[in-house]
Amino acid sequence: MSKRARQASQAQRKLEELRRQQKARQRLQRILIGAGAAAVAAIVAVVIVVVVANRPATPAHAAANQPANGATVDGIQCQTMEQAVYHIHVHLAIFVNGTQQTVPLGIGIPDPQIQNGFAASGKCFYWLHTHDASGVIHIESPTHRTYTLGQFFDIWGKTLSSSQVGSAKGQLTVYVDGKRFTGDPRSISFTSHKLIQLDVGKVVPPKPYTFAAGL
Repeated sequence: MSKRARQASQAQRKLEELRRQQKARQRLQRILIGAGAAAVAAIVAVVIVVVVANRPATPAHAAANQPANGATVDGIQCQTMEQAVYHIHVHLAIFVNGTQQTVPLGIGIPDPQIQNGFAASGKCFYWLHTHDASGVIHIESPTHRTYTLGQFFDIWGKTLSSSQVGSAKGQLTVYVDGKRFTGDPRSISFTSHKLIQLDVGKVVPPKPYTFAAGL
């Protein structure tokens, strides 16, 4: 074999070796890239699991079980001053298995400031609110309109249905002005000096109530 032929043969072998090395490097790169992607995916999956596992649980219907804190509820606003265009009062009595429950003061008055058992002021005043624990609901609205017991319970943050009042569940008997009411309790409209009684479980004969002078 001539010198030129030997040189050509060596060059061909070197070229083939370079090609083989290049292919080996490409295979290695593909393996590394695939392994890296798998590792990244695994890390992401672990992070997601950790985040989800440590995320605080959100109670179901949490908003419905919290008193209103200033946001508009059922179209009823919370304003810095009490309104006087339409000003009436109703009385609400609640009995659970024969025991009368307290309708708290400060419903509809976020962050109430209490003076001698009277919520005199607060962050704002909803048009439906309570100043004391007598069960008297004050309707103080900028317009003359119809409000309902359901709206008051929504501001209070309590459930009201034909089988539940707040956390108390059972057969509900409703009296309005001393007479049985068989409709949806949420639909009971507020008119001046209306008496509303809700009995969960044991039925209590309707109780009278005398409004204080000036109400």
